[in-house]
Amino acid sequence: MPKVAIVMGSVSDLDVVKPTIEILKKFDVEAEVRVISAHRTPDMAHDFAKSAIDNNIEVIICAAGKAAHLGGVIAAYTPLPVIGLPVKSSTMDGLDSLLSMVQMPSGIPVACVAINGGLNAGLLAVQILSVKYPTLMKKMQDYKISMAEKIKNEDEKLQKELN
Repeated sequence: MPKVAIVMGSVSDLDVVKPTIEILKKFDVEAEVRVISAHRTPDMAHDFAKSAIDNNIEVIICAAGKAAHLGGVIAAYTPLPVIGLPVKSSTMDGLDSLLSMVQMPSGIPVACVAINGGLNAGLLAVQILSVKYPTLMKKMQDYKISMAEKIKNEDEKLQKELN
């Protein structure tokens, strides 16, 4: 079973992470959820990142707000794909978090989704894993087809109401 780690800088980020957990479950991807702070527990962040491969983790999602260094710290210690999930904070409505994640130094990439974009973080992890797991590729294709069908149905309903 594919495995994704979801790391939050604080338990207060859990509401943003819940859609990530839910979509991974929908795709039958195991999620390991942790609270690790880049600033308050840097040794823990280091140890987690260094042991991620040995723990069968294949993608890491890092949710953090404000300075949002968690994704970069984790990415510095692992060759695994890291997805940054910026969390909206009271400061700058999360723009500070977003910019911290996307402005990584050369050689330490962190993919990044929208502020509070937990669903997309999970979907991006599934898409990354689908390169290795054909069953996930099929599930992702089906998911996208169902999204398109939903929009088509909404459009048809709207057209009937307007006419």
